Amino acid sequence: MCVNKSIEEKYNELGNFINNLHEKEGALIQVLHKAQDIFGYLSKEVQVFVAEKLNVPVSKVYGVVTFYSYFTMEPSGKYVINVCMGTACFVRGAAEVLEEFQNKLKIKVGESTSDGKYTLQVLRCVGACGLAPVVTVNDKVYGHFTKDQVGKLIEEYSE
Repeated sequence: MCVNKSIEEKYNELGNFINNLHEKEGALIQVLHKAQDIFGYLSKEVQVFVAEKLNVPVSKVYGVVTFYSYFTMEPSGKYVINVCMGTACFVRGAAEVLEEFQNKLKIKVGESTSDGKYTLQVLRCVGACGLAPVVTVNDKVYGHFTKDQVGKLIEEYSE
């Protein structure tokens, strides 16, 4: 995510990306990935921009954004904490881990802390069932995670 760029620079970058596509038809998901990478999330304004550049209805863009859980319409914190709630993780205590994160961060799933540092989310399956329960922070995976480790993990990312 390019946080040091101005909004205008970000729109120019996305516009150039779209303009350089060989085939715009069928490129919506690819463009949305790029847009989220540039802006950090897909605001209404970004969705309208994408729709206009690809010559598709805004409703189609919105439909794709809301269908795929990868896309977000809200800004995320610097550290996105995901608690896997797949079957293996759930039966090994993921619900307790999630509850402890909610208590320590004072936010619910899908919310971000007021300082913009943490966002708490759940995943249905990380694909690391042998490590259950699993927590990820951005792209780092923590296996065999317990509720007793929550405070330490938050501390690790507080600097």
